[in-house]
Amino acid sequence: MASKLTVEPEAQVEIEKAIDWYESKQPGLGKEFYNYLDGYFKTLKQSNALFAIKRKPVYRELALKRFPYVIVYEHTDSEIFVYSVFNTHQDPNKKAK
Repeated sequence: MASKLTVEPEAQVEIEKAIDWYESKQPGLGKEFYNYLDGYFKTLKQSNALFAIKRKPVYRELALKRFPYVIVYEHTDSEIFVYSVFNTHQDPNKKAK
């Protein structure tokens, strides 16, 4: 059964900034990033796979393979909360806690 996925406002801002940045580097690349990220969201929603807890007590991380980003999320029984789509080339101290 697919879980409900909620992208928190802070994560949405990070996604929009990433799309704008990629689009400024190459037309169409921002949309490609979004579609790629959306594929990871679909995997999270429809998969029973739980990725490693990286931050106690319940925050999990899923690294994108093609782009230097990590999805920081929490998986409850019925919902997935995405707290951050973090650019791994940034200072790691800025990552959502």
